[in-house]
Order: sequence, then structure tokens, then C-alpha cells
Amino acid sequence: MNLDRVRAVISGGASGLGHATAARLVAGGGQVALLDVQDEVGRTAAAALGQAASYHRCDVTSEADVDAAVRQAAARMGGLNVAVACAGVATPGKLLGRDGPLAAAAFQRVLNINTLGTFLLDRAAAAFMQNNTPDAEGERGLLIHTASVAAFEGQVGQVAYATSKAAVAGMVLPLAR
Repeated sequence: MNLDRVRAVISGGASGLGHATAARLVAGGGQVALLDVQDEVGRTAAAALGQAASYHRCDVTSEADVDAAVRQAAARMGGLNVAVACAGVATPGKLLGRDGPLAAAAFQRVLNINTLGTFLLDRAAAAFMQNNTPDAEGERGLLIHTASVAAFEGQVGQVAYATSKAAVAGMVLPLAR
């Protein structure tokens, strides 16, 4: 896929890897929509990238938020052919730490943002991409996930993060099939 044809939504696009990805796509001539919950940072990041970028408030753990943000972004860009899931958190915690067992809510929060957020972005983007005209290779779009070596080599205190990234890596093959 040529970068100048990219119309991408990027979760976690206001900062970090998401913003760096957006900057690279815009530098290559593409259009991007930054999806994030960091409003001020997101608006500033989009403005710095220029007219090829926009910011859309989006909580990736909310199906309604993701669907609405992807719909708005696709309308603004005149379509959608790339989704990059960069939204993520790495809240540390051992199963049993100094203060007792890891709270289930802390574990669930990491899974919701890192894993469910990736799935919700994929499903919303795929709903648009299915109607794209296939390119020369027969592709209608591209879903990109962000995982980590922690999926396979999690360190002490990474039980939630490693689990979430293993799930993200585990989604790839069944989604591709």
C-alpha cells in the first residue's frame, strides 16, 4: 500500500507510538485520524500534523465511542483503509504483591484497553473496509496491532500487560483467516 493512499485511524494516536505512526503516515502523504481520550494533547498533536490529520475523542473500551469515532474519521477522510491499534496501558502489578492480591479491576482495565480496544477498533474499521474496492493484490484494507515481547516473555509485575498483549497477538491469525 502506498503511503499517499493511506486513510488511517490510529487509536492512542495523541502520543507515543500512535503519534509517531501518524507522523510517518502524514509525511508519506497519507491522512490520519487520531483517536484518543487525551483531548488537549490530541488536538495539539493533530494540529501539529497539519490538515492531513484530525483528532477524535474515543474511549477504546466503548463500542459506541469506537464506532462513532471511526465513522466520523472515515467521513472526514473520504474513506478508510488502515486501522492501527496503539492505545494501551502497562499498569504494573504482581498477582500477589506487598499490599495483597492484584485487584481484579486493575487487571480488567488493562485487558479492556489493550485487548478489547484492539478488537473494537478492528471490527469498526473492517465494517468500512469491506466495501472498499480491492487493490491490485486484492486487499481492501489493513489492520495493524501493537503487541509486545511481553506477550511471550512477561516480566515480574506484568501479569495484566503480558496477558493483554498475548491476547492481541493471538487475535491476528483468526482475524486474518
